[in-house]
Amino acid sequence: MAIQKGDFIKLNYTGKFEDGRIFDTTDEELAKKEEIFSPHGLYGGDVVIVGAGHTIEGLDEDLEGKEVGYSGSVVISPEKAFGPSNPKLVETISITKLKDRNVHPGLAVEVDGRRGIVSRVIGRRVTVDFNSPLAGKTVTYEYTIEKVLETDVEKTQGLLALYTGIRDLEIEIVDGVAKIYTPTGLTFNQRWLMAKNRVASELFKYAGFKEVQFIEKVTAEPEVKAEAESEPEVEPKAEESSEPEV
Repeated sequence: MAIQKGDFIKLNYTGKFEDGRIFDTTDEELAKKEEIFSPHGLYGGDVVIVGAGHTIEGLDEDLEGKEVGYSGSVVISPEKAFGPSNPKLVETISITKLKDRNVHPGLAVEVDGRRGIVSRVIGRRVTVDFNSPLAGKTVTYEYTIEKVLETDVEKTQGLLALYTGIRDLEIEIVDGVAKIYTPTGLTFNQRWLMAKNRVASELFKYAGFKEVQFIEKVTAEPEVKAEAESEPEVEPKAEESSEPEV
């Protein structure tokens, strides 16, 4: 059956610039080889919802109508990739605003919390391009559609992995209600706090749930009892209660 909007699919891909340089991939070994590996990345394929904006527009559009197992490539213009370069984001500043005064074209810098690339140096004036390094680039994506996810648990876990970077979160689904058990660490994750409502909205729209519950799960760590070093205790020790860490 052909892929259509709303399908949850597992997708492997590699993104390249026109000169062949790789800037993104779901292949861990290739990422290491190209020196773009991130220890926080999730490799082995992404789960995306076709038509939901989980990937760039040009790739999203190309997925429709393909079959599971399809492998191919698509060339995508800046307008449907990462957007055109904005000339207003190219600024000339004094070199005194930079921590490192030994600047040169191509150097990555940070100015007032914004990251950019030095494009020109004239005397004590520096031109910095604050556009995304991907802006204005024509890119090629080579990709394979691995599978269409069928079960509600697969869909939910896949979507959560996309937003949290954690695979196989504990899920319960009963009568249209999805209970998602999240580890304590996510409570303080700013990215998750911003994405949580979107995850729920997409599960309502594309998975058909009527309710989504996010349940923080805290488990007690097992106690390690110290060995007696000297005299045995005369009185039996009261059993201590174990409180879960918060």
